[in-house]
Amino acid sequence: MSTDQEQPLVSHLIELRNRLLKSVLLVLALFLSMFYFANDLYLIMVEPLSNLLPNTGDMIATGVASPFLVPFKMTMVLAILLAIPFILYQIWSFIAPGLYQHEKKFGIPLLISSIILFYAGIAFAYFVVLPLVFGFFTATGPDGVSFLPDIANILNFILKIFFAFGIAFEIPIATFLMVLTGMTTVQSLSEKRPYIFLGCFVVGMLVTPPDVISQTVLALPMYSLFEIGVLFSRMIKPRDNDEEDQGDNSIAG
Repeated sequence: MSTDQEQPLVSHLIELRNRLLKSVLLVLALFLSMFYFANDLYLIMVEPLSNLLPNTGDMIATGVASPFLVPFKMTMVLAILLAIPFILYQIWSFIAPGLYQHEKKFGIPLLISSIILFYAGIAFAYFVVLPLVFGFFTATGPDGVSFLPDIANILNFILKIFFAFGIAFEIPIATFLMVLTGMTTVQSLSEKRPYIFLGCFVVGMLVTPPDVISQTVLALPMYSLFEIGVLFSRMIKPRDNDEEDQGDNSIAG
């Protein structure tokens, strides 16, 4: 009997290993295909800042290995970001057999929506937030001070903004799932609007650099996305456990 129990566990572990290996290989392939263009990709990433710098956008590298390591790190992170749809698909394929039928029905749309929203958050950060933030930083320095940012600090700053906005744009999905699973209700969320609005600014203060512009530009979209999540949550009615068990038993029969 123990052998029968171990066999499914081993098969699941083998499947998990194979899916992880596929994801790692894709990330590696993307990294190798882009690394030759790493310097050009870095210049594209920092373009919102370099366009505002004097002297044709001069930047500096304070570390000995920074000219190599910074583009290397950027390319690796970019490869992971591009592979996210495939990685999430592998995760979904692994857990889908253990889900109920109604959970599978919502799973694919939520998966696709989460990917789109994550990339939308990064695009919003690149085209809207970074120009505003960098414009603020470059315009507020005292006279006589040369603004020569370090390439490593620039990359870390941009990646932090990217991930902050990418995750923040998942708020509609999180709100929808909480209502769907019965963790909360639309009425309860509506009553907590003032606290959620304040919480958005607290989160913006914690996950963004210490400037008012980036905090506000993150907090306002977060609250707007929360309202969108509440709007879509009105379209669903969470099932209780008894209904789920009866529905699944009828399908099995």
